[in-house]
Amino acid sequence: MLKNISPIISPELLKILMEMGHGDEIVIGDGNFPAAANAKRLVRLDGHGVNEILEAILKLMPLDTYVEAPVALMDNGDASNPPPIWAEYKNTVVAEEGEKNFELVERFAFYERARNAYAIIATGETAIYANIILKKGVVIQ
Repeated sequence: MLKNISPIISPELLKILMEMGHGDEIVIGDGNFPAAANAKRLVRLDGHGVNEILEAILKLMPLDTYVEAPVALMDNGDASNPPPIWAEYKNTVVAEEGEKNFELVERFAFYERARNAYAIIATGETAIYANIILKKGVVIQ
């Protein structure tokens, strides 16, 4: 154990976050996401939900400030009925990073982007369309 690092962040995930460079992406997939089939590097956090993992990661990793939208969500195809979990993600991002733009990515385009991500985290999240991509920013001290 280390001080000030959430116990949700496994040693494997901490290593991956440290290896990632500016512009690299990490996917946090819900329980239905085909993580193992698409991952270059797979981290299993099956006992946790996406939002709690998102919060733990954002305490360690900044989002990219050089892009229009450093956060991407898998589009559910129904603009009038967004999944409730998206509001939770927005609140978490604002609390950790301030206002950031989110982009919606069509389902199959999301899968393609996930295949190119640095890593994918498989979770036990039961909410549908709860998949999220984060683009790593620059650490400024």
